[in-house]
Amino acid sequence: MSDTAELRFQVKELIVESLNLEDVDPAEIEDEQPLFGAGLELDSLDALQLAVAIEERFGVPITDEDMGQKVFASVTALAEFVAANRENA
Repeated sequence: MSDTAELRFQVKELIVESLNLEDVDPAEIEDEQPLFGAGLELDSLDALQLAVAIEERFGVPITDEDMGQKVFASVTALAEFVAANRENA
C-alpha cells in the first residue's frame, strides 16, 4: 500500500473511531465520498470532534471554518491536507 493510500486509510479509521461510527467499516468509506451532506452525513459537531482528533493524531491543526470546509470535503482532501501540513511542521 502506498504512503498516500495508507494515510487515507488512517484518516478513515480516525473518522470511525473518533466519531464512534460503530456501524461503519473504514474500508467501505469511498475516498471521494463527501463527509457532510449526502455522504457520511456528518454535522458541525462531528467536524469539531474530527478537527481535534486530526490535531491529536497527526499534529496538524485545522484553524478556521473556511479551511475546514475545504479540508473536510472528502477523505482524499483531508489526507492531502494532513500530508502537506505534516511535512511543513
